[in-house]
Amino acid sequence: MNNQATKSKIVLIGLDGAPFGLVDDLANRGVMPNFQALKKQAVFAQMQAPLPAVSAVSWSSIITGQNPGSHGIFGFTDLAPQSYDLVFPNFNDLQVPSFWQKYPKIKQVVLNVPSTYPVKPLNGIHIAGFVSPDIEQAVFPTNSLAKLRELKYEIDIDSYLAHRDIDLFLENLFQVNQARIAAYRYFWQESDWDIFWLVFTGSDRLGHFLYPAYANPNHQYHTAFLDYFKQVDLVIGEIAQQLCPHDGLLIFSDHGMTENKANINVNYFLQANGFLCLDKSPGEFYNQISPQSKAFALEPGRIYLNKKGKYPNGAVEKAQEEKVLQELSDAFLQLEFPPSFVPMGGTSAGKSQKVIERVARKEQIYSGQQIDRAPDLVLDEKPGFRLRAGLNKNELFDKDIFTGTHTANDAFLLVKPPSGVDIALASPKAEDIVGIIDKFIK
Repeated sequence: MNNQATKSKIVLIGLDGAPFGLVDDLANRGVMPNFQALKKQAVFAQMQAPLPAVSAVSWSSIITGQNPGSHGIFGFTDLAPQSYDLVFPNFNDLQVPSFWQKYPKIKQVVLNVPSTYPVKPLNGIHIAGFVSPDIEQAVFPTNSLAKLRELKYEIDIDSYLAHRDIDLFLENLFQVNQARIAAYRYFWQESDWDIFWLVFTGSDRLGHFLYPAYANPNHQYHTAFLDYFKQVDLVIGEIAQQLCPHDGLLIFSDHGMTENKANINVNYFLQANGFLCLDKSPGEFYNQISPQSKAFALEPGRIYLNKKGKYPNGAVEKAQEEKVLQELSDAFLQLEFPPSFVPMGGTSAGKSQKVIERVARKEQIYSGQQIDRAPDLVLDEKPGFRLRAGLNKNELFDKDIFTGTHTANDAFLLVKPPSGVDIALASPKAEDIVGIIDKFIK
């Protein structure tokens, strides 16, 4: 990477779903003292996640340096071409090279980066993050499997435990985190590497299921919430102590998180306003869409025109598209959260409030060769609302076990560059991270 006698190294640490405000607060309060110390030596800023603000999209942007219009990942789900059949994109569907594919001569350890399954051969070690159905296809080289099994390593926690028993959920969360830390320590010491990627995903799971525990010192699980971030901070400190002045360090999240007031059932809204009609005859998921439909939504708030020629029951002609897009935008921007709605375990908001910040057209937020596959509109919800696209819902707003929901504009990025490298962060975006690493290398 350079001609120094001691080869410089680059370390990237990801905290999935950790918002800028939260990590800044925990650092200032002494919960994350190592992060606080780094803040004084580094550049620290809020970072914008791509829309929609979900891990599959954001991590694909982080590892490629491209927006979704180029890398082609628009969510955890998509539709097969010329059909309504639901598919689940994975690493094979990424349309541009990842960072480690871009620099095949640089030795890298890639540990727990989401949406990188199934793994592919690289110059180093790759252990994919969620979603990874088969650990055999989540590890390269496969001879690393034996050590991972010895460490009782798991790709992800069992989130369904949160639906049954929060104590069991937390027990699993800390077990998985300890195994992750053990794996990082092993590969750090035993592997020859130039760049090391390490992602913690428990931060996202905590935010989803226990967000109120963060700010409320009287919450039953407040201490457990803080303990997780203390564990992560210990690793941050451990890594920082092992780096030299000519090494580079980046710590960041893929999106933010805030308290969830309510879910917005987007397809219910489309049905109620005459944009979506479902066929009551037997059909699976989106195959229920009838020829009378003008639009439908995929998770979380991706709106697709039901275009003639693109979908089996397509109805919207090319000449109608602009009119329908405008009608959809106007309708969503008028959508209000009713004062009568009482969230689970909460109190009424007391007054109506708009819930959609903006309705973005794909040309406004995406660019690249995959833009034709992009949703026609993407909803950017106001903080505190969670967009859902399930079919056959019976109400516009509801609440479930998710106490936290994603935000796009509250991710964070901390950069401690190698000595002699100047970095300025002006409104950074997730896709800027690869460019920063490029500067470190060159």
